Amino acid sequence: MNILLRGGTVVSSVNAKKLDVLISGSKIVKVARFIKDNDAQVVDVSGKLIFPGFIDAHTHFDLEVSDTVTADGFESGTKAAVCGGTTTVIDFATQNKGESLSTALNNWHIKAFSKSSCDYAFHMAISDWNDHIKEELKAMFEQGVTSFKAYMTYDTMKLSDEELFDMLSTLKELCGIVGVHCENDGIIKALTKKRLEDNTLTVSAHPKVRPSACEAEAITRLLSIAQVVDVPVVVVHLSSKDGLEAVRNARQKGAKVYVETCPQYLLLDDSRYEQNTLQGARFVCSPPLRKKEDSKALWGALKNGEIQTVATDHCSFTLQQKSVGLSDFTKMPNGLPSVESRVVLMYTYGVQKKRITLENMCRLLAENPAKLYGMYPRKGVIKAGSDADIVVFSPKADGFITKNTHHSKADYTPFEGVRTKGKVEKVYLRGKLVVDNGEVVNENKGKYIKRSKPNFI
Repeated sequence: MNILLRGGTVVSSVNAKKLDVLISGSKIVKVARFIKDNDAQVVDVSGKLIFPGFIDAHTHFDLEVSDTVTADGFESGTKAAVCGGTTTVIDFATQNKGESLSTALNNWHIKAFSKSSCDYAFHMAISDWNDHIKEELKAMFEQGVTSFKAYMTYDTMKLSDEELFDMLSTLKELCGIVGVHCENDGIIKALTKKRLEDNTLTVSAHPKVRPSACEAEAITRLLSIAQVVDVPVVVVHLSSKDGLEAVRNARQKGAKVYVETCPQYLLLDDSRYEQNTLQGARFVCSPPLRKKEDSKALWGALKNGEIQTVATDHCSFTLQQKSVGLSDFTKMPNGLPSVESRVVLMYTYGVQKKRITLENMCRLLAENPAKLYGMYPRKGVIKAGSDADIVVFSPKADGFITKNTHHSKADYTPFEGVRTKGKVEKVYLRGKLVVDNGEVVNENKGKYIKRSKPNFI
């Protein structure tokens, strides 16, 4: 039976209009002012905002890091995602040193298959660059992996400048795109070594060994390399005003760069680290939280289009897992759980605070990631022929964020007690109702999405 969503306001990157949406099977078949279908199941969505299913292009589920594994695998992680209005995640299939890319991709398929409650795709995170890996890249594209990840820090993952240059050159020929974690590894090591010598390795030291200058320098270096190659790149999880200025300077010189930021860098600041306890440990992530002035600069960049996407970098751990680094932050697993909070936070503190418009929110959280990562117009938009991934959002609901109602296996949320406006009321995944009133009503319906080459925005 067809489903007819009647009376809602459909949001796109261009406008927000009162339109009906007709779903047949897994697809949207019609979007119009008034649709008549006597055989359809009519769902009254009057007074609601109708968004395309949101895309989180930066999650880490079932990831081994710091001698532990993230609290959320694909089962709990995707339940949290879809309850928060995210219908597609792009996780990182991570290649261990010495592994082939096909082995890494297969490992992640095993982790996700039959366990996901939203659709999923993979970036390939490359830690080992050599001629054999270069030869494997075409096979990745054939399997729907068209975006890749590189790190400029972390001993087990980082690539040298020479390797980055070669990687970008190779992917330019294949029309792929690379997202890069930008921090200066040498500065981090030098500052950490000094802390070790002074025996000052408590939580409050974490942001001090990863200053914003580390991010800015690495961004400048990356974009210089990319400009020589003449290829677009993505700076992931931008955290600082200094990093933003580095992007601006490179763009003025002709660099082609897309930027992602995350809710934690928009809404939290480094005062959270002042408590050298588990209260402070829960906020340890890399790059670290910055100053309030950094958050203000990032909001401005979102409003004027300098930042293209907002993802979460969801990387969840329990407080027990975090506690191993209380006296030595270098042993603490880095990351925050936020995949369920992103949409309502961006509506509350973006749209409601008039920092961004509804259209900007749709563009940042749905349309742009769909385009940039080769899923548009199948995903990221409400139009005839697109997947019926739809979020029914109640804009007037009052609430607050708490771990007690969240679906992540992390036993805390960094946004505990934060007041919110609006609520994800229903979520349709390829035409099937999967979330109703905040709870998953159809589990494990997610499918792997093979992606095409980027549609550069």
